[in-house]
Amino acid sequence: MRFAFLSSTPASPTEGSGTFVALDGLLRGLARLGHEARLRPLRLRTRFHTLDRWLYNAGVALVPPAADVVVGIDLDGFLWARRRARAPFVVALKGVIADELRNERGLVRALLAVQARWERASCARADRVVVPSRYSAGVAAAAYAIPAERLAVVPEPVDLAAWRRLFAAAGAGRAARPTVLAVARMYPRKRLHDLLEATARLARRIPDVEVRIVGEGPESARLHRLHATLGLGDRVAFLGDVPRATLAVEYVRAHCFCLPTVQEGFGLVFAEAMAAGLPVVACRAAAVPELVVDGATGLLVEPRSPAALAAALERVLTDDGLRKELGGEGMRRIEAYDVDRVAARFLEAVPA
Repeated sequence: MRFAFLSSTPASPTEGSGTFVALDGLLRGLARLGHEARLRPLRLRTRFHTLDRWLYNAGVALVPPAADVVVGIDLDGFLWARRRARAPFVVALKGVIADELRNERGLVRALLAVQARWERASCARADRVVVPSRYSAGVAAAAYAIPAERLAVVPEPVDLAAWRRLFAAAGAGRAARPTVLAVARMYPRKRLHDLLEATARLARRIPDVEVRIVGEGPESARLHRLHATLGLGDRVAFLGDVPRATLAVEYVRAHCFCLPTVQEGFGLVFAEAMAAGLPVVACRAAAVPELVVDGATGLLVEPRSPAALAAALERVLTDDGLRKELGGEGMRRIEAYDVDRVAARFLEAVPA
């Protein structure tokens, strides 16, 4: 079968974040199963992303994709899908924009509201809407009025073989200091400021703790100011965007993973951390509990509570047995999310 994937998300792990990483994994999984899967990437960049997305979709409408099935990532394909004579159209929602904008402010929120209208139109014109979690299914159905029979849940894939090669090449073992790793685009919904406040509390009990944060984004300046205000010094390291080989080193060095996000359609970084054998500390919010099982692969706390976050981190960092148990179970459970298995589930979900 020939698949054409449409995505105006930048085709790189740093700019495209989890959306591109998951899409790249699915493309490779489909190819391994004998299908032709091609991505039509974003090429024209004005540096104004909402305009870039509209221009991309106008280009798709003018020069339609040739395939047995067309897959639009998030809002992509919404103009082309108005055609009456077209290939079957699948929308793959990586994150429901109408849900994401609730945690944003100002111009960003206004622009996401425009994109959410395009995404709603795309879903209305789709033959099938694929979402990565039950949480996303519920949110998409409510926000975009999608009938249940047109929705399918298929999780995001993790290329376990590729990550294991990177982990093996990373070499070094756990850091000497108790180390917490966070990986995220710095958006308000990721609540990294809660992690910084939790670190200030945690440092009173574990003075040599270190929190290492990978990623950049709109909240970067605010987080650096909070870091200075809290006097965290070398207890927090901001690493910025890093290549995957460097990220693998960070996963291998850490003792646990923490991201207190309150809006997550799936949470690919949690899956990567589990593949590395890391216990996870996170919030009981959005799709996170579907991937991070409280008491089995990690510890979940109530959202927006730095005190609860600090207590859970202290428990994981000071209990070697618990850390090993949670990390080992995470490695076992993540096998279900390998690229080949997820690609097979995706094939079952698309219209025949």
